[in-house]
Amino acid sequence: MARYDTSVPAELLTGMRLARTAIGRGELVVIPTDTVYGVAADAFQPEAVQRLLDAKGRGRQAPPPVLVPGIPTLDALAEVVPEEVRALVAEFWPGGLTVILRARTSLQWDLGETRGTVALRMPRDPIALELLSETGPLAVSSANRTGEPAALTAEAAEAMLGDSVAVYLESGAVGDAYPEAEAHTGSTIVDATALEHPEGRARIVRHGVIPDEEIVRVIGAERCA
Repeated sequence: MARYDTSVPAELLTGMRLARTAIGRGELVVIPTDTVYGVAADAFQPEAVQRLLDAKGRGRQAPPPVLVPGIPTLDALAEVVPEEVRALVAEFWPGGLTVILRARTSLQWDLGETRGTVALRMPRDPIALELLSETGPLAVSSANRTGEPAALTAEAAEAMLGDSVAVYLESGAVGDAYPEAEAHTGSTIVDATALEHPEGRARIVRHGVIPDEEIVRVIGAERCA
């Protein structure tokens, strides 16, 4: 276990290299995002995802979201991407919006009891995006033990997760990217699976840093429950 200060060039290079290696080995890495610190694992290594759930003290009934390096990854991971979702990600990615879609049935992964869906987000953090560009999609959940406050520093994450994580990437305190949102708020989560159907509506299942009214503004009240 080691922590690297990404504001120091030499530590950034070493930390990113070791983070990539750890992900490849199925180990866990703590990374900054624009909302809170996250604990990351290779989304396509079931053992790594289980290690993430174990570290958090979380069951398979609460599968982690998947962070992606760019909007094109949507089509690679989701079976159907409704036009309303394309409008939302064009407006709010990278940023604090997570969308739930039906996962491609051809994907060889096991995130837990997803019921065939996947929660996707492109974060607005340069360290997270750089790592994602090199590793591909990562299963990422907030870097804390279940029931504890979300970690806003790598030090806080380390205090909760300890040796279960191989590499901690420190990027100072996070959570101030959305000054209009309540403190320590996570991403806004929108279940968009029903938008595949003509009469279907999106549901905001977690109120987060993107205000509800902004979701409605983009997709229209008639398409949002």
